[in-house]
Amino acid sequence: MSFSISATGKAVPGRLVSDYSEVQGSRLNIPLPLPSVLKNSFELVDGPPSSAVGNLEEIAEFFPKLFGQPSVTLKAVGASGEAAEERSLNIGVVLSGGQAAGGHNVISGLFDYLQARTRGSRLYGFRGGPAGILKCNYVGGFDMIRSGRDKIETPEQLKQAEETVTKLDLDGLVIIGGDDSNTNACLLAENFRAKNMKTKVIGCPKTIDGDLKCKEVPTTFGFDTACKIYSELIGNVMTDCRSTGKYYHFIRLMGRAASHITMECALQTHPNLAIIGEEAQQLIAELNEILLHEVIDASGVWKKKLQSHSREVFDLLPYAIRKQLLLERDPHGNVQLAKIETEKMLIEMVGTELEKRKQEGLFNGQFTGQSHFFGYEGRCGLPTIFDANYCYALGHAAGVLLHYGKTGLISSVGNLGAPAEEWTVGGTPLTSLMVVERRHGKFKPVIKKAMVELDGALFNKFVSLRDDWVLSNRYVNPGPIQFSGPTAEALTHTLQMELGIDA
Repeated sequence: MSFSISATGKAVPGRLVSDYSEVQGSRLNIPLPLPSVLKNSFELVDGPPSSAVGNLEEIAEFFPKLFGQPSVTLKAVGASGEAAEERSLNIGVVLSGGQAAGGHNVISGLFDYLQARTRGSRLYGFRGGPAGILKCNYVGGFDMIRSGRDKIETPEQLKQAEETVTKLDLDGLVIIGGDDSNTNACLLAENFRAKNMKTKVIGCPKTIDGDLKCKEVPTTFGFDTACKIYSELIGNVMTDCRSTGKYYHFIRLMGRAASHITMECALQTHPNLAIIGEEAQQLIAELNEILLHEVIDASGVWKKKLQSHSREVFDLLPYAIRKQLLLERDPHGNVQLAKIETEKMLIEMVGTELEKRKQEGLFNGQFTGQSHFFGYEGRCGLPTIFDANYCYALGHAAGVLLHYGKTGLISSVGNLGAPAEEWTVGGTPLTSLMVVERRHGKFKPVIKKAMVELDGALFNKFVSLRDDWVLSNRYVNPGPIQFSGPTAEALTHTLQMELGIDA
């Protein structure tokens, strides 16, 4: 995970002061604000019983011990309010999935909550992601624990997890990750509760993709930071365009299936053209299904399983891209989009089309394409003020939920358009975010990915602007992440629109 801010003002063990830049060092000494409800006495208020996004009966069958439990919200009470039992806790925490700025701020928040409210508690950090749970590989206290993409879902893996939490006598386990990682968190919570184990499991929303959200979980951490880093890079390329006019730049961004990052960066920078993947995903969906059952060989017989439109699109693609589309899938059954060089594909296709037009006398200009892929540069930057504060609050929320004996919830912080002191804090049932989907040929309960809604207000705003961007260079260079000044605490266009702030 990226370097983070410790609210305790302590540097990470094992690192010399000389390892920090001036900016990193200064950020270590910045106190992070807390929602006011966390500063004094509070109580947990239950909401109504929860449901699921879809497949209600199936989700209830998969999670009989968890399904239907309510969301909870922290409510401030007077000094005489009833507090959670004062007792020490043993808590484990793991970073799961890809990196996202601010991950260790969550751990700082969890650590500081335990220090303040449950004296004598111990915090274990599992090294290398979920594999650290399976192998009982951990460190005590606050440390850099690294992330990993291993899953915990098979009976053997669940058994290993049981052995680890029993050995460490864990009262709780916090899984910081995206939709797949939090699906695993729900499976663990169900398994532990079914076996009457004392270990409770709480999830935390992390992914730069922005594809894990609902009304109670407005955004994932890391998205704000990644979009601002990518937008700076895009803006720099735009400035180069204005200066030279020599190249046509084609930029691909990280984001896997959902296009929230592309949409947000487009709204921040105004490119001539931005392609939103949700407008053209049928081909990939069909290929995913075919690859589960068919042998892909030179005969091309498997292509008959594609719908006619998808087959035409596939045949239109350059050979190298067609080959990449047929690569082995990732552990979650998805096309490994990061390995498909779509920016180079578009350069080749545009060049071929312009050469054709030149021969027909319809084009007499010059075209030179320059390709870029912005990926890892964006997911491990210094967290923005928003991500730093948001993560710290999420960590406290996870501590509260475990302190009050909750399980199978994802920590949620809301009212994000207001100052951090006014944010709301609570927990949302993981089962309420779920549907049943076909993965690797089997139907499984999964947290439903939040894709770009093509009938949503944000996409409609984008559509209202993009035609003008095509012919008019409306480029905007937002510059680097700021920690002070006019844009330091600006929310993304995505979050503003979804909170009803951006008209």
